[in-house]
Amino acid sequence: MYAIVDIETTGFGGVDNKITEISIFVHNGQTIVDEFTTLVDPEVRINPRVAALTGISDDMVRTAPKFYEIAKKVVELTQDRIFVAHNVNFDYNIIKAELEALGGDFSRKKLCTVRLSRKLIPGMRSYSLGNLCSTLGIPIHARHRAKGDAEATVILLEKLLHLDETGVFESFLNPRSREATLPPLLPKSVIDGLPEVPGVYYFKDASGDTIYVGKAKDIKQRVLSHLYSKFKKEVNLCQATANITFTRTGNELTALLLESDEIKRIYPKFNRAQKRQTANYGLDTYQDRQGITHIVYGKMSGLKQPFMRFYSPTECRNFLEKFCDEYELCPRYCSLQAISGGCFHYQLKKCRGVCRDKESVTTYNQRVTEAIASFRHQDSYLITETGRTPDEQALILVRQGIYQGFGFAPIHSKSLDYDAIIEPKADNPDIQRILRAYLKKQPEKAQIVALPPKVSKTISLFPDLF
Repeated sequence: MYAIVDIETTGFGGVDNKITEISIFVHNGQTIVDEFTTLVDPEVRINPRVAALTGISDDMVRTAPKFYEIAKKVVELTQDRIFVAHNVNFDYNIIKAELEALGGDFSRKKLCTVRLSRKLIPGMRSYSLGNLCSTLGIPIHARHRAKGDAEATVILLEKLLHLDETGVFESFLNPRSREATLPPLLPKSVIDGLPEVPGVYYFKDASGDTIYVGKAKDIKQRVLSHLYSKFKKEVNLCQATANITFTRTGNELTALLLESDEIKRIYPKFNRAQKRQTANYGLDTYQDRQGITHIVYGKMSGLKQPFMRFYSPTECRNFLEKFCDEYELCPRYCSLQAISGGCFHYQLKKCRGVCRDKESVTTYNQRVTEAIASFRHQDSYLITETGRTPDEQALILVRQGIYQGFGFAPIHSKSLDYDAIIEPKADNPDIQRILRAYLKKQPEKAQIVALPPKVSKTISLFPDLF
């Protein structure tokens, strides 16, 4: 027995989506044996764009039953039946959330007519309900209303049952199969082909465009965490995903570096972090008449030799506050306290007293120099990490503080041609942040190497930074 379900909601997705209309058709595999349709008062406002699409307004649902008043009917009609819907996870998860909010439990076997259609009717341009009905000659009497869409889904299900000569329905219902729980456009074979290794993965839409780039220690497990997330952004991402590809990196560091580079190169729709490319503020130093070294921040155009770059004055100041505390520098000389005389930090024993003549200028300046050098290597160094195979090593090259890229070489190589091995990549503040965080935890990984000062292949998005 099947329970074919369609709902209309207050929004387009997310955990706060509420039901405004529900329609359930009970089907025995041959014909409809029961039906239930009603508007539902969601007790929240309906998104105006959704109201325009469905025709369901706040006024229409004001006198409708609330969900708790129909919950028992929903449970009874779906009990011991296979829950069927077009893009089943959307309808199922919202109903499940509504019932759980009432203290109930909801667990049903599921079938998705999108996924079944992709399997039994391959080669379609689109598997939306509207396109399938148009192609297959299925009438929809009220598109984007629960009863109209549910009736069309019933006819589609009947056609799919008739086409199934190889046990597709049975295989989809196998408890070990993920077919019923995956996003509608994503073939199960794609998930089965994902490796459980470090790397970078790419979510692609039906046109083949990359819409999200991520990194993982375990690609398969990380991808699955996206697919089963209930957050609105993740749900929307997965609904648009038709394929997932990947690149093995052998270790987490090269995965982080490649992810950052790919986000800036591709600019995927669903990525937010690391997209920014223009960092117009920076830190610089100068010495006053007393010879004390000051650290200042401002626009890059006004700095002579910036040693750090940021996207806003707030980022500059936040960095300086942490930097000042960590190295016990004087906030008066780090552009944090515009006062005369001794700084406030001296009383808190966070400043050693250069502002009160308690520490010599020479000693303080030396500490400033050492502090600046501590968070960015000026040497050329090589990081060796785990490769993609047991007999391979990953090499990450930094030349005079500038990230060059990474590559892979046999683990027992005696002499290495870095220019031939290293694939050139762009240096930028995000890459420097990744390297600093890595070396702070594992400083022994930076193996100093003697290299010529320049590599013609090196790409630098911010050459004036170095």
